[in-house]
Amino acid sequence: MTTTAATLFVPAFANVLCAEESSLPRNVHFRGSYANSKRVFETTRKGRVAFLGGSITEMDGYRPMVCEYLRKKFPQTEFEFVAAGISSTCSDVGAFRLDSDVIRGEDVDLFFVEFAVNDDQDGGFSYERAVRGMEGIIRHIRTARPNVDIVMTFFVNENLMQKYREGNVAASIKAHDAVAKRYDISTVDLAKEIQEEIDSKRITWEEFGGVHPAPRGNRICADMIASILDSEWAKPTAAELAPHPMPEPIDKYSYFKGTFSSFDSTVSKDGFKLFVPDWSKIPGGFRETFAGIPCLCADKPGAEARIDFSGNALALYILAGPDAGIVETRIDGGDWKKIDAFHHYSRALHYPRAIMLADGLEDGSHTATIRMSADKNELSSGRAIRIMRICVNNLAAESRADKR
Repeated sequence: MTTTAATLFVPAFANVLCAEESSLPRNVHFRGSYANSKRVFETTRKGRVAFLGGSITEMDGYRPMVCEYLRKKFPQTEFEFVAAGISSTCSDVGAFRLDSDVIRGEDVDLFFVEFAVNDDQDGGFSYERAVRGMEGIIRHIRTARPNVDIVMTFFVNENLMQKYREGNVAASIKAHDAVAKRYDISTVDLAKEIQEEIDSKRITWEEFGGVHPAPRGNRICADMIASILDSEWAKPTAAELAPHPMPEPIDKYSYFKGTFSSFDSTVSKDGFKLFVPDWSKIPGGFRETFAGIPCLCADKPGAEARIDFSGNALALYILAGPDAGIVETRIDGGDWKKIDAFHHYSRALHYPRAIMLADGLEDGSHTATIRMSADKNELSSGRAIRIMRICVNNLAAESRADKR
């Protein structure tokens, strides 16, 4: 939704990022090349830089610090900074909204992405689900914009740090790192960095700032990012742009053709209606990010709708509040299955999430039927659903490479 991914022009900061160009921090893993973005910034004196993620990207944190670093690094360049962070969202939602919130028919020269924390604590994603979301993002943007340079960051919560302490790697980081390695993308493992810093008593979790870092914590991240770019951009400017290699996908069912589908493909009946909810009259916290968005809504058992779609996966991007219900769904006349739309953060908030109705289908035309169940989560106060967008992974769609 373009209303949630506004273009920002960031004011100057007093401090300038610095990084040793001769070496990289221990938890920065360099891969690939950043020659394309340098060439664009220096030769055209224009640049489009996008940030995709959850609340850590949406907040006034590492993102504006990196923006200011770029402005000081290339003082003659006019930058457009696209802030596409939406609180609470995971990599699957990111894959489906990439076209509308980031690419938008324009070039992207440099792209920053983070979803490790949200895929862990919000989505509770399996390795497979986290791969499908993150590979969906990376493969999609590299297909649409082959020259784009990318930095991936693993932000940090206490669970991600504890996994490292146990000698393990959390599913979200393991999955995202697998994608980064496959597509030759540098990573900033802030989770490992902060775990080591805390265990060495050089910083505390409170000083870092927690899941939503304090200025000191965001500065650590921004400096690590700068170390990658400074190291690469110290090299001579490339003579021409070079598309990044495109390997075979890790998972052919990853959401790399993810997009939002129009409600026009939905036949509504028996209680489903499309309108802008009056959020002031519906209990639960509401974020203005979603104000004015028409939703396909139902709140009675038996309400039913049909969705015709083409692709191999179908999801509903919803706001799941205190009254979120259970959705019954079947694909192509098959067996019914139940999906609980209520989330553990729904008790006090209309929480944005994607519920996956069908995944790993054979590519082609399908029909999904959804209806509201008489059953409900014991913590929910009702049987409602409010669908902001229909999400389709449409492998049959023509490439969205360049439609300008």
